[in-house]
Amino acid sequence: MIEKNGRPLVVEMIRADVREAARRDAKRGIRPRVYDPDAIPPDAFIIHQASTWMEMERERQTPRMLFGEFWLEGELCILFADTNMGKSLLAVQLGDSITRGKAITPFKMDAEPCPVLYIDFELTGKQFEQRYTDGSTTHTFHENFYRGEFNQMTGLPQDFKTFDEFITHALSRAIKRTDARVLIIDNITCLRNGTERSSQALSLMKQLKLLKTRHGLSILVLAHTPKRNPSLPITRNDLQGSKMLINFADSAFAMAESQTLPCYRYLKQVKQRSTAEMYGSHNVCLGRLERLNGFLQFVFSHTDNEVKHLRRYSQVERQRRAADVLALHKQGLSQRQIAGRLEMSLSAVNRVLGVAEG
Repeated sequence: MIEKNGRPLVVEMIRADVREAARRDAKRGIRPRVYDPDAIPPDAFIIHQASTWMEMERERQTPRMLFGEFWLEGELCILFADTNMGKSLLAVQLGDSITRGKAITPFKMDAEPCPVLYIDFELTGKQFEQRYTDGSTTHTFHENFYRGEFNQMTGLPQDFKTFDEFITHALSRAIKRTDARVLIIDNITCLRNGTERSSQALSLMKQLKLLKTRHGLSILVLAHTPKRNPSLPITRNDLQGSKMLINFADSAFAMAESQTLPCYRYLKQVKQRSTAEMYGSHNVCLGRLERLNGFLQFVFSHTDNEVKHLRRYSQVERQRRAADVLALHKQGLSQRQIAGRLEMSLSAVNRVLGVAEG
């Protein structure tokens, strides 16, 4: 059926419904929404002339050092190492240092003291207390050092679709509650599952960068490395989920065990955006754990070339390890199982089998 104005009846009915809806909204004080393609989305990009960016950023303060060239203010930094290397001990030492405004020798710290929130997915409260108690001596932390551990009795609230979303929201609340300016997460594999998958890593780093920007944070994230070959220099490829995690981090450094100096660990810069490389492969920084007044901490003594602290296999050892790999392979073990059994890297096992098969 056609109306006098030439429009179908159904169109007139729709127009009448729209006018009625607009009238009801106006009565409630609701303003009509106007579609503007130039304003959608309003905050997807912030665009200025390059010269304007230069002028704006010139007026902002240059990021100050929290832990020498390893970690600066405003950065999302990753510290990665194998299990039992002491990365959690160093993370707590960093938190203690930042809350007191006292640098860890020999690294510079020109940032002001500030509250630190340390989220501990590794230890229970009792284990943490025992770690920083020596006999009758207990270390006294600064009042601005906050430690949080996951409440195992917490289920997923109905307001959240995923557990990841709930954890991110909980972190945001904890940051507001403590007024923290530094967030340390120990460790990333406990916070999210499957960080070796690029999609999971991408989601994780996006959430952390969002938290960093929203709250003006400096973030240190601890991460594990899979089993690696101690005869090779440590690189970004040793980080679990390295491609995505490293790409989204502002900086990253690794901790590894010296194979020539007993009880020593060394720190090595792996990525930096805001500083020059100071502690690369030719100048790694070595230190060992010492306890002072109940506080277990690293004391760094000197720098050296990383090559001097890698494991050196003799010809006899290499032949024996190759024979062990071949024997386990004949038993039907997978390459991953062989690597775990012999404490070798997966690539080393693959290399031995490749040579044997021609």
